[in-house]
Amino acid sequence: MNKFFSNKKLIIVMVTLIAVFGLLSVSIGLRDNRKAPVFVQRFGNDALGIVGRVITAPVNGVRNVSANIQDLFNTYDENKALKAQIQDLAETKVENQTLKNENRALKKQLKLNATLTDYTQISAAVMSRSPVNWQNYLLINRGSAAGLKKNMPVMSGSGLIGRIVEVNQTNAKVELISSDNSSSNRFAAEVSIDGGTPVSGLITGYDTETATLKMGRLVTADKVKKGQKVVTSGLGGLTPAGLLIGTVVKVKDDDYGLASTIYVKPAANLNNFTVVTVIDRGIDDD
Repeated sequence: MNKFFSNKKLIIVMVTLIAVFGLLSVSIGLRDNRKAPVFVQRFGNDALGIVGRVITAPVNGVRNVSANIQDLFNTYDENKALKAQIQDLAETKVENQTLKNENRALKKQLKLNATLTDYTQISAAVMSRSPVNWQNYLLINRGSAAGLKKNMPVMSGSGLIGRIVEVNQTNAKVELISSDNSSSNRFAAEVSIDGGTPVSGLITGYDTETATLKMGRLVTADKVKKGQKVVTSGLGGLTPAGLLIGTVVKVKDDDYGLASTIYVKPAANLNNFTVVTVIDRGIDDD
């Protein structure tokens, strides 16, 4: 009896295994079949695909529109920020250039002031310069209220540019060293000779073609050479000695072989300056 039941269980197990393997074989056969699936399966797949597309299409559309709107807002914000940066950069560039120019001018003035310790310096700004009398005159924003007096020498950077000829309460008129006015009071100058006696003369005019000052009324110029410094001599009592005028660039002889004119490159740029220094000797120059 026990043997029969034991054989029955074995038969059930074998039938079950055969059924499982049979189902697996049928499943594999259906999967590998290249023909279309049965109608019911095909209908179910098609219906599921249609439903999926109907549901996902609006969702994807809303998602794409939302993403495009967000990108548009991001682009607008970035564009606005870039425009603001460009504006800031432009303003900063202009401001830096202005500060650089002012700093350069002030540095030159500080260097100048440090070499003129025996005098009182009064800084001033150029108010105006007439195009008609460009090489003759300019107006500065200091006058008698600041202690300015007639005949005080005026410098810019490291060089002499002229002297005060008119003084008002709040401004003054400066006649430039390059003036072509024949009645101008000319500066007494001298060429510094290493180990020798300076060569004295007068600044007699300005050569517009070469942008150089002309020094004449010379006694001799045998030792004058290119590159030597020209300074004020102090003769006449109006201008202190030792103020830098410029550098010798050429010595021109007359028809008799005698030195008649020394051409001097100005130490200051006579065409471009905005800040000047008036030299006060501490005495009445009137």
